[in-house]
Amino acid sequence: MKDFISINDFSRDEIMEVLNKASEIEKNGYSNKANKIIGSIFFEPSTRTRLSFCSATYRMGFDTLGFDSAEGTSIQKGESLRDTIKMLDLYSDLIVIRHNIEGAARFASEIADVPVINAGDGSNEHPSQTMLDLYTIWKQFGKLDNLKVALVGDLKYGRTVHSLVKALKLFNAEFYFVAPKVTQIPTQIIEELARNKISYHILDNYNEIIDKVDVLYMTRIQRERFDDIKEYESVSGIYKINKASIVGKCKDSMIILHPLPRVDEINIDLDDTKHALYFQQANNGIVVRMAMMELGMDSKTVNKQFNDLKPSEKVLCKNPKCICNKEPTSNKTFSENNNRYCYYCGTVLKD
Repeated sequence: MKDFISINDFSRDEIMEVLNKASEIEKNGYSNKANKIIGSIFFEPSTRTRLSFCSATYRMGFDTLGFDSAEGTSIQKGESLRDTIKMLDLYSDLIVIRHNIEGAARFASEIADVPVINAGDGSNEHPSQTMLDLYTIWKQFGKLDNLKVALVGDLKYGRTVHSLVKALKLFNAEFYFVAPKVTQIPTQIIEELARNKISYHILDNYNEIIDKVDVLYMTRIQRERFDDIKEYESVSGIYKINKASIVGKCKDSMIILHPLPRVDEINIDLDDTKHALYFQQANNGIVVRMAMMELGMDSKTVNKQFNDLKPSEKVLCKNPKCICNKEPTSNKTFSENNNRYCYYCGTVLKD
Protein backbone atom coordinates (compact mmCIF):
# COMPACT_ATOMS: atom_id res chain seq x y z
CA MET A 1 0.00 0.00 0.00
CA LYS A 2 1.24 3.49 -0.85
CA ASP A 3 -0.42 6.70 0.31
CA PHE A 4 0.02 9.90 -1.72
CA ILE A 5 -0.17 12.55 0.98
CA SER A 6 2.84 14.82 0.51
CA ILE A 7 5.52 15.13 -2.13
CA ASN A 8 7.97 15.19 0.79
CA ASP A 9 7.22 11.49 1.24
CA PHE A 10 8.68 10.64 -2.18
CA SER A 11 12.23 10.16 -3.41
CA ARG A 12 13.39 10.97 -6.94
CA ASP A 13 13.10 7.30 -7.87
CA GLU A 14 9.56 7.04 -6.49
CA ILE A 15 8.48 10.13 -8.44
CA MET A 16 9.96 8.67 -11.62
CA GLU A 17 8.15 5.39 -10.91
CA VAL A 18 4.83 7.27 -11.09
CA LEU A 19 5.81 9.16 -14.26
CA ASN A 20 7.05 6.02 -16.00
CA LYS A 21 3.86 4.17 -15.06
CA ALA A 22 1.77 7.08 -16.45
CA SER A 23 3.80 6.98 -19.68
CA GLU A 24 3.26 3.23 -19.96
CA ILE A 25 -0.50 3.67 -19.53
CA GLU A 26 -0.60 6.52 -22.05
CA LYS A 27 1.23 4.43 -24.67
CA ASN A 28 -0.35 1.03 -24.09
CA GLY A 29 -3.65 1.70 -22.37
CA TYR A 30 -4.83 0.04 -19.15
CA SER A 31 -5.79 -3.62 -19.24
CA ASN A 32 -5.83 -4.74 -15.60
CA LYS A 33 -9.60 -4.43 -15.15
CA ALA A 34 -9.70 -5.40 -11.49
CA ASN A 35 -12.91 -5.22 -9.48
CA LYS A 36 -12.14 -2.18 -7.35
CA ILE A 37 -14.14 0.63 -5.75
CA ILE A 38 -12.69 4.13 -5.39
CA GLY A 39 -14.06 6.29 -2.57
CA SER A 40 -13.99 9.95 -3.68
CA ILE A 41 -14.88 12.64 -1.13
CA PHE A 42 -14.52 16.32 -2.00
CA PHE A 43 -15.25 18.82 0.76
CA GLU A 44 -14.08 21.70 -1.48
CA PRO A 45 -15.19 22.66 -5.00
CA SER A 46 -13.21 21.06 -7.82
CA THR A 47 -13.52 20.61 -11.56
CA ARG A 48 -10.30 19.18 -13.05
CA THR A 49 -9.10 17.17 -10.06
CA ARG A 50 -12.45 15.55 -9.30
CA LEU A 51 -13.37 14.88 -12.93
CA SER A 52 -9.93 13.59 -13.92
CA PHE A 53 -9.96 11.17 -10.98
CA CYS A 54 -13.45 10.15 -12.05
CA SER A 55 -12.34 9.71 -15.67
CA ALA A 56 -9.28 7.74 -14.54
CA THR A 57 -11.49 5.49 -12.41
CA TYR A 58 -13.86 4.71 -15.28
CA ARG A 59 -10.99 4.10 -17.73
CA MET A 60 -9.53 1.57 -15.30
CA GLY A 61 -12.84 -0.27 -15.11
CA PHE A 62 -13.32 0.65 -11.45
CA ASP A 63 -16.50 1.82 -9.75
CA THR A 64 -16.64 5.00 -7.72
CA LEU A 65 -18.68 6.22 -4.77
CA GLY A 66 -18.60 9.35 -2.66
CA PHE A 67 -19.65 12.99 -2.91
CA ASP A 68 -18.50 16.32 -4.33
CA SER A 69 -20.08 18.42 -1.60
CA ALA A 70 -20.71 17.90 2.10
CA GLU A 71 -24.31 18.98 1.52
CA GLY A 72 -26.70 16.08 1.86
CA THR A 73 -24.26 13.96 3.88
CA SER A 74 -24.08 13.12 7.58
CA ILE A 75 -21.39 15.78 7.94
CA GLN A 76 -24.25 18.27 8.07
CA LYS A 77 -25.55 16.33 11.06
CA GLY A 78 -22.23 16.78 12.83
CA GLU A 79 -20.38 13.61 11.81
CA SER A 80 -16.63 13.90 12.32
CA LEU A 81 -14.07 13.46 9.56
CA ARG A 82 -12.73 10.49 11.52
CA ASP A 83 -16.06 8.66 11.31
CA THR A 84 -16.58 9.59 7.65
CA ILE A 85 -13.18 8.07 6.82
CA LYS A 86 -13.91 4.96 8.89
CA MET A 87 -17.08 4.37 6.87
CA LEU A 88 -15.38 4.95 3.52
CA ASP A 89 -12.57 2.62 4.56
CA LEU A 90 -15.15 -0.14 4.87
CA TYR A 91 -16.78 0.62 1.53
CA SER A 92 -13.82 1.17 -0.84
CA ASP A 93 -10.37 -0.03 -1.91
CA LEU A 94 -8.77 3.43 -2.11
CA ILE A 95 -9.79 6.88 -0.87
CA VAL A 96 -9.34 10.18 -2.72
CA ILE A 97 -9.91 13.18 -0.44
CA ARG A 98 -9.98 16.94 -0.92
CA HIS A 99 -10.53 19.02 2.20
CA ASN A 100 -10.29 22.64 3.25
CA ILE A 101 -8.45 21.75 6.47
CA GLU A 102 -4.66 21.37 6.35
CA GLY A 103 -3.47 17.95 7.40
CA ALA A 104 -6.86 16.32 6.74
CA ALA A 105 -5.37 13.90 4.21
CA ARG A 106 -2.59 12.76 6.54
CA PHE A 107 -5.19 12.32 9.26
CA ALA A 108 -7.34 10.25 6.88
CA SER A 109 -4.38 8.01 6.04
CA GLU A 110 -3.86 7.43 9.76
CA ILE A 111 -7.49 6.31 10.15
CA ALA A 112 -7.91 4.25 6.98
CA ASP A 113 -6.42 0.85 6.19
CA VAL A 114 -6.81 1.38 2.42
CA PRO A 115 -4.49 3.76 0.50
CA VAL A 116 -5.31 7.48 0.60
CA ILE A 117 -4.58 10.04 -2.13
CA ASN A 118 -4.49 13.70 -1.12
CA ALA A 119 -6.42 15.72 -3.73
CA GLY A 120 -5.61 18.95 -1.88
CA ASP A 121 -5.74 19.84 1.80
CA GLY A 122 -6.37 23.53 2.40
CA SER A 123 -3.35 25.61 1.37
CA ASN A 124 -0.97 22.81 2.35
CA GLU A 125 -0.26 20.36 -0.51
CA HIS A 126 -1.64 18.88 -3.73
CA PRO A 127 0.60 15.93 -4.69
CA SER A 128 -1.52 14.55 -7.54
CA GLN A 129 -1.44 17.96 -9.25
CA THR A 130 2.32 18.01 -8.81
CA MET A 131 2.71 14.60 -10.39
CA LEU A 132 0.83 15.74 -13.49
CA ASP A 133 2.84 18.99 -13.54
CA LEU A 134 6.04 16.96 -13.46
CA TYR A 135 4.74 14.61 -16.13
CA THR A 136 3.96 17.56 -18.42
CA ILE A 137 7.43 19.06 -17.91
CA TRP A 138 9.13 15.68 -18.36
CA LYS A 139 7.26 14.97 -21.60
CA GLN A 140 8.17 18.40 -22.98
CA PHE A 141 11.87 18.53 -22.06
CA GLY A 142 12.71 14.84 -21.71
CA LYS A 143 14.11 15.56 -18.27
CA LEU A 144 13.38 17.21 -14.93
CA ASP A 145 16.93 18.06 -13.89
CA ASN A 146 18.44 21.55 -13.82
CA LEU A 147 15.48 23.51 -15.16
CA LYS A 148 14.79 27.19 -14.43
CA VAL A 149 11.25 27.56 -13.10
CA ALA A 150 9.34 30.79 -12.41
CA LEU A 151 6.29 30.56 -10.15
CA VAL A 152 3.99 33.57 -10.33
CA GLY A 153 1.05 34.80 -8.26
CA ASP A 154 -0.28 33.22 -5.08
CA LEU A 155 2.76 31.46 -3.67
CA LYS A 156 1.71 31.76 -0.04
CA TYR A 157 -1.59 29.89 -0.22
CA GLY A 158 -0.96 27.98 -3.46
CA ARG A 159 -0.74 24.33 -2.45
CA THR A 160 0.17 23.37 -6.03
CA VAL A 161 3.20 25.65 -5.79
CA HIS A 162 4.28 24.24 -2.42
CA SER A 163 4.19 20.67 -3.68
CA LEU A 164 5.89 21.47 -7.00
CA VAL A 165 8.79 23.25 -5.31
CA LYS A 166 9.28 20.32 -2.94
CA ALA A 167 9.41 17.95 -5.89
CA LEU A 168 11.63 19.95 -8.23
CA LYS A 169 14.22 20.62 -5.54
CA LEU A 170 15.03 16.90 -5.82
CA PHE A 171 15.98 17.62 -9.46
CA ASN A 172 18.14 20.68 -8.71
CA ALA A 173 15.79 23.26 -10.22
CA GLU A 174 16.52 26.98 -10.01
CA PHE A 175 13.47 28.87 -8.75
CA TYR A 176 12.17 32.38 -9.41
CA PHE A 177 9.40 33.29 -6.95
CA VAL A 178 7.39 36.16 -8.42
CA ALA A 179 4.77 37.56 -6.05
CA PRO A 180 3.86 40.61 -3.98
CA LYS A 181 4.98 40.44 -0.37
CA VAL A 182 1.58 39.34 0.96
CA THR A 183 1.51 36.22 -1.26
CA GLN A 184 5.22 35.44 -1.44
CA ILE A 185 6.51 31.90 -0.88
CA PRO A 186 6.44 30.81 2.81
CA THR A 187 9.66 31.21 4.79
CA GLN A 188 9.58 27.52 5.72
CA ILE A 189 10.00 26.55 2.05
CA ILE A 190 12.79 29.07 1.50
CA GLU A 191 14.65 27.67 4.51
CA GLU A 192 14.25 24.16 3.08
CA LEU A 193 15.76 25.26 -0.25
CA ALA A 194 18.63 27.01 1.51
CA ARG A 195 19.43 23.88 3.54
CA ASN A 196 19.58 21.88 0.33
CA LYS A 197 21.69 24.54 -1.45
CA ILE A 198 19.03 25.05 -4.13
CA SER A 199 19.20 28.36 -6.03
CA TYR A 200 16.20 30.68 -5.70
CA HIS A 201 15.31 34.32 -6.36
CA ILE A 202 12.61 36.47 -4.73
CA LEU A 203 11.01 38.90 -7.20
CA ASP A 204 7.89 40.98 -7.71
CA ASN A 205 8.12 41.27 -11.51
CA TYR A 206 8.47 38.52 -14.11
CA ASN A 207 9.61 40.79 -16.96
CA GLU A 208 13.25 40.75 -15.92
CA ILE A 209 13.50 36.95 -15.99
CA ILE A 210 11.07 35.92 -18.74
CA ASP A 211 13.95 35.26 -21.16
CA LYS A 212 15.77 33.03 -18.65
CA VAL A 213 13.19 30.47 -17.55
CA ASP A 214 12.17 27.11 -19.01
CA VAL A 215 8.83 26.95 -17.18
CA LEU A 216 6.47 29.82 -16.35
CA TYR A 217 4.01 28.49 -13.77
CA MET A 218 1.12 30.92 -13.37
CA THR A 219 -1.40 30.81 -10.52
CA ARG A 220 -4.52 32.77 -9.65
CA ILE A 221 -4.75 34.85 -6.50
CA GLN A 222 -7.07 32.69 -4.39
CA ARG A 223 -9.77 34.83 -2.82
CA GLU A 224 -11.07 31.90 -0.75
CA ARG A 225 -7.75 31.59 1.15
CA PHE A 226 -7.65 35.18 2.43
CA ASP A 227 -9.00 36.03 5.86
CA ASP A 228 -8.80 39.77 5.04
CA ILE A 229 -10.76 40.70 1.89
CA LYS A 230 -8.95 44.05 1.63
CA GLU A 231 -5.63 42.22 1.49
CA TYR A 232 -6.98 40.11 -1.36
CA GLU A 233 -8.24 43.16 -3.24
CA SER A 234 -4.82 44.80 -2.93
CA VAL A 235 -3.20 42.04 -5.02
CA SER A 236 -6.06 40.74 -7.18
CA GLY A 237 -5.19 40.93 -10.87
CA ILE A 238 -1.62 42.01 -10.17
CA TYR A 239 -0.07 39.60 -12.70
CA LYS A 240 -1.50 39.22 -16.19
CA ILE A 241 0.20 37.78 -19.25
CA ASN A 242 -0.82 37.86 -22.90
CA LYS A 243 0.70 37.17 -26.30
CA ALA A 244 2.31 40.61 -26.50
CA SER A 245 4.04 40.23 -23.13
CA ILE A 246 5.32 36.69 -23.76
CA VAL A 247 5.80 35.73 -27.42
CA GLY A 248 9.18 36.85 -28.72
CA LYS A 249 10.34 37.80 -25.24
CA CYS A 250 10.73 34.35 -23.75
CA LYS A 251 12.85 31.35 -24.71
CA ASP A 252 11.57 29.62 -27.82
CA SER A 253 11.21 26.42 -25.77
CA MET A 254 9.57 27.98 -22.71
CA ILE A 255 6.27 26.48 -21.58
CA ILE A 256 3.44 28.08 -19.64
CA LEU A 257 1.67 25.96 -17.03
CA HIS A 258 -1.28 26.74 -14.77
CA PRO A 259 -3.10 24.41 -12.34
CA LEU A 260 -6.39 26.08 -13.37
CA PRO A 261 -8.92 27.52 -13.00
CA ARG A 262 -7.62 30.78 -14.40
CA VAL A 263 -9.36 34.09 -13.85
CA ASP A 264 -7.62 36.92 -15.72
CA GLU A 265 -3.95 36.05 -15.26
CA ILE A 266 -3.59 34.38 -18.70
CA ASN A 267 -5.24 36.02 -21.70
CA ILE A 268 -6.96 33.62 -24.07
CA ASP A 269 -4.83 34.94 -26.95
CA LEU A 270 -2.01 32.78 -25.54
CA ASP A 271 -4.05 29.58 -25.80
CA ASP A 272 -3.10 28.85 -29.41
CA THR A 273 0.63 29.50 -28.96
CA LYS A 274 3.20 26.71 -28.65
CA HIS A 275 4.10 27.96 -25.18
CA ALA A 276 0.65 27.27 -23.69
CA LEU A 277 0.54 23.75 -22.25
CA TYR A 278 -2.02 24.24 -19.46
CA PHE A 279 -4.81 22.32 -21.22
CA GLN A 280 -2.43 19.47 -22.09
CA GLN A 281 -1.33 19.66 -18.46
CA ALA A 282 -4.93 19.14 -17.31
CA ASN A 283 -5.38 16.26 -19.76
CA ASN A 284 -2.24 14.59 -18.41
CA GLY A 285 -4.02 14.35 -15.07
CA ILE A 286 -5.97 11.32 -16.28
CA VAL A 287 -3.04 8.97 -16.96
CA VAL A 288 -1.09 10.28 -13.98
CA ARG A 289 -3.97 9.64 -11.61
CA MET A 290 -4.50 6.21 -13.16
CA ALA A 291 -0.84 5.50 -12.37
CA MET A 292 -1.21 6.77 -8.81
CA MET A 293 -4.26 4.62 -8.13
CA GLU A 294 -2.64 1.50 -9.55
CA LEU A 295 0.60 2.04 -7.64
CA GLY A 296 -1.33 2.96 -4.51
CA MET A 297 -3.18 -0.33 -4.46
CA ASP A 298 -0.41 -2.55 -5.83
CA SER A 299 2.79 -0.93 -4.59
CA LYS A 300 5.03 -2.86 -2.23
CA THR A 301 6.78 0.40 -1.37
CA VAL A 302 6.67 1.25 2.33
CA ASN A 303 5.35 4.71 3.15
CA LYS A 304 7.82 7.26 4.45
CA GLN A 305 9.12 6.58 7.92
CA PHE A 306 9.17 9.72 10.08
CA ASN A 307 12.04 10.45 12.44
CA ASP A 308 11.27 10.29 16.15
CA LEU A 309 7.48 10.26 15.64
CA LYS A 310 5.80 11.10 18.94
CA PRO A 311 2.16 11.49 20.00
CA SER A 312 1.11 14.06 22.59
CA GLU A 313 -1.80 14.41 24.95
CA LYS A 314 -2.12 18.10 24.11
CA VAL A 315 -2.31 20.00 20.83
CA LEU A 316 1.17 21.26 19.91
CA CYS A 317 0.52 22.64 16.41
CA LYS A 318 -0.14 26.39 16.39
CA ASN A 319 -1.56 26.40 12.87
CA PRO A 320 -5.24 27.31 13.40
CA LYS A 321 -6.13 25.70 10.06
CA CYS A 322 -4.55 22.34 10.96
CA ILE A 323 -6.69 19.26 11.57
CA CYS A 324 -5.15 19.07 15.07
CA ASN A 325 -7.11 22.17 15.99
CA LYS A 326 -10.33 20.94 14.40
CA GLU A 327 -10.69 17.30 15.49
CA PRO A 328 -9.20 15.03 18.16
CA THR A 329 -5.95 13.57 16.81
CA SER A 330 -2.92 11.92 18.37
CA ASN A 331 -1.07 15.27 17.96
CA LYS A 332 1.97 13.53 16.50
CA THR A 333 5.18 15.40 15.77
CA PHE A 334 8.39 14.37 14.04
CA SER A 335 11.96 15.64 13.94
CA GLU A 336 13.90 16.79 10.89
CA ASN A 337 16.69 19.31 10.27
CA ASN A 338 16.98 19.99 14.01
CA ASN A 339 13.34 21.07 14.16
CA ARG A 340 10.09 19.45 15.21
CA TYR A 341 7.15 19.48 12.84
CA CYS A 342 3.46 18.74 13.00
CA TYR A 343 2.94 15.29 11.51
CA TYR A 344 -0.34 16.36 9.89
CA CYS A 345 0.26 19.76 8.28
CA GLY A 346 4.07 19.99 8.42
CA THR A 347 4.16 23.26 10.36
CA VAL A 348 7.36 23.96 12.29
CA LEU A 349 6.65 23.86 16.01
CA LYS A 350 7.92 26.97 17.73
CA ASP A 351 8.57 27.21 21.45
